[in-house]
This record gives sequence, C-alpha cells and structure tokens, in this order.
Amino acid sequence: VVLRPASGSRQQDAPGAADGLALASDPGGTLNFLAMVENLQGDSGRGYYLEMLIGTPPQALNILVDTGSSNFAVAGVPDPDVTSYFNPELSSTYRSQGIEVTVKYSQGSWTGVLGTDVITMPKGLYGSYTINIATILESENFFLPGVKWHGILGLAYDALAKPSSSVETFFDSLVRQAKIPNIFSLQMCGAGLPVSGSGTNGGSLVLGGIEPSLYTGDIWYTPIKEEWYYQVEILKLEVGGQNLQLDCREYNADKAIVDSGTTLLRLPEKVFSAVVQAIARTSLIQEFSSEFWTGTQLACWDRSEKPWGLFPKLSIYLRDENSSRSFRISILPQLYIQPILVIGDNLQCYRFGISSSTNALVIGATVMEGFYVIFDRAQRRVGFAVSPCAEADGSPVSEIEGPFTTADVASNCVASVSFHEPVLWIASYALMSLCGIILLVLVVLLLIPPRCQHRYTDNDVVNDESSLVRHRWK
Repeated sequence: VVLRPASGSRQQDAPGAADGLALASDPGGTLNFLAMVENLQGDSGRGYYLEMLIGTPPQALNILVDTGSSNFAVAGVPDPDVTSYFNPELSSTYRSQGIEVTVKYSQGSWTGVLGTDVITMPKGLYGSYTINIATILESENFFLPGVKWHGILGLAYDALAKPSSSVETFFDSLVRQAKIPNIFSLQMCGAGLPVSGSGTNGGSLVLGGIEPSLYTGDIWYTPIKEEWYYQVEILKLEVGGQNLQLDCREYNADKAIVDSGTTLLRLPEKVFSAVVQAIARTSLIQEFSSEFWTGTQLACWDRSEKPWGLFPKLSIYLRDENSSRSFRISILPQLYIQPILVIGDNLQCYRFGISSSTNALVIGATVMEGFYVIFDRAQRRVGFAVSPCAEADGSPVSEIEGPFTTADVASNCVASVSFHEPVLWIASYALMSLCGIILLVLVVLLLIPPRCQHRYTDNDVVNDESSLVRHRWK
C-alpha cells in the first residue's frame, strides 16, 4: 500500500528509596496519584493528551503532553483542525503580556501571544494555578486532521522556552506554587493497538511523583546529560541480540533525547541504516520492500496472521547512574511493527515504527509505550520501568535487564561540546566573533599611543557566548 506524503506530523531503587518522594497517594493533600491514573487519552500516531480547564469561567481543552518542548500553548482562534479553542476575552483572569512568541518543531510551527491565566486539572493536582500560556493565532502543520487535542504542554526545561528561558515553564510553575516534588512520570498505553485508531487509548501523567501501580519490577535510572531536552546517553543498540558494532558516539549524534511528542523511534541516519539492515537480515522475510523501511509503504498480512513473530527484538543500552554499569530497555516487534490500516475483511496493514533523523536519536512513543518513564528532575535522571499495560495478546512486549558492564564502550559517548545549532549557524557565530576580535584589535591600535604599553589582565578579556547556541528549536 503506497502512502501519500503527509502534510506534516507531528537501579534499581526500591519503592520509597527516591529522595523525598511520596510514593503513595495522599487523598487529603495536594497530591493524589491515584486520581491521575488514566488521565490521558490518545494514541502513538497522534499523541496523548490531558484535559485541562483554563480561565474564569473555565474553558475545557485537551492538551498534548510533550516532553520535547517547553512552552504551554493553546489554540486561541478557530482552526479547521481543532474542535475547540481558548477565547481569552471570555476569561476574567486572563492577562496578556503582549509578547509575540513563535515555536518551531521538527514538523510544524505556531505563532501566538504570551499571557497568563489560571488552570485546573480535573484529573491532576488539586487547586488552581497561574501559568504562562501562549494563545496560538497562526500555525502551520501543527494542528492536524483528526487530532483531538487543542494545545500543547511542553514539559522540558526552561532552556527551550520561547521567546527566552526567562518564561517560567508549566511544570516549574506547579513545583513553585503547589510545592510538589520536582518530578513527574508518564505511562502511555497503546502497545499493539492501531497507532491512529479511536484515539481513546489510556495513559497516565503523574505530577509530583511515582505511582507504584503503574509499573512492575525495578526502576532503572540513567543520568540526564544536559537540562534542555531530557538528554540521555545511549551506549549501544542490539537487534535480535546482536550488537550493531557502531562507535557509541554515533548513537548520540548530536544528542539522544526522550520525547513523548515524537511518534516514532528516530535514529541518526548511520544508525538507522544499520538497524534496517540488521532487521532485514534477522527477520524471516526473504524479500522486503525498501519503501516499507522508509515509511512510504505499508506491509499487509491476512488478519488471521500476526507478523510480529517474523521480526527480532530491539534493545537500547543506557548508562546507569553508576557509570561503570549499564542497563538495556528492549522492545518486541509489537511496538515497532505497528497496525495502522484495515483493508476489506481480510487484510491488516502495518507501518515501520522507526525512522531516520538528521540531528538526534529520539526515544519517542514507539519505545515509551513499553515503559513507565520517570522524569526525576530533582536528581537529574530519567527512570524506566516495565509498564503493565505494555502487553499484546496477554504477553509483555517490553523488557528491562541489567546491570551490564560498560568496559566495552567509551567512558563518554556524548561529545564534550554539544552543538545545539546547525553547523552553518556555528560557523556564522565563529566568523562573526573572529571579525569582531579583529575589529576590536584595530580600534585599540588606533586609540592607544605608540609608546603606551599596557599589560592586559584577565579583566580586560571579554567572553561573549551567544545564548542561541544553547537554545535550539525543537
């Protein structure tokens, strides 16, 4: 089945061991984790969203949960692809800041105006909170046909916030106002289900802690390498138990992040090619269309057949908090060979849930649907535990194993200097800096008398690092 081009898309710690975290519900307090269980709906193809009440009187909107960006924004005018929007004129508590903000994503963008208003969450924290909110006035390939959400909840760090990191993020506001622990956790329950089905698969966003009923076994933690995206360190990949034998820096070029707003597992081009070759070599299918691997064709089987037994398991090794150890998260084919279309009464068609990327390895919904993922900002780490809802036909489709030694990989697989801007931007900054230094030297030479000798001190040196190098569009 040929697909038309789309217009866009969008360690073991025992329970209670985490520092200062409440791991049980407190019905009488701000936190009631059980009330947050199954507060999400959606699917991996179009994202998972949370119901939120915004303004006074409250306007109900569905908000996409995105750990790969940092702005909280909602549709502020009618749009053909959204069923509801926030009207600031109807809210007595809305305050415009008059600041225009534009956010660009890997696919899609929007422009709006920054303001503040109060929000409440029917299945979240008790109480109302004043939050920075951007009302979207124009967008391109952001709201898509069939989506059931009307805005986006960016849960990454303030380094990614637009127009600057001075805009307090949604979660930072909750931590400050509700005095909750600086941690949240996420479960998305769409394993083995159609990626663009009814959009009513369950999920949970737990704000302020960890809900024990949402995972089994142990939680394994990997350090956050840098606080902008949730950047982690990938050590190696295995397909069907076979190491790809790539330099570990290939997996982290130019970053590896955990992003609930990305639908697929995205791999750097060299890694993607190696994975496809390994899957094709390991699978039980002799001939397979190259267009299936690139996402332009679907593969179809009789509905009575299950193709997942034809494909191998995929494993990702992450560095443990103890840097001499690692652990691996594994997904079975039920997570990356994804049902998407039924033809007639007999055929079920599937897509490949992995794609290539030019600038990152992205652990997106394809992988995250197998796990309960803990974003422990207080201790600068991301945790993974097996999710009990990650099952297909009654069998688990995800695994976590460890510890393993890291003696066979480099001590650091992440470049010491993270290039968060495209190469051309970096070159431009370097050239501008060089020109500025030359110009400064010429001016100094013209102004200083020839006989005047001045011994320069450290205080005379100007070190101008552009903040744009750190703040890159998603």
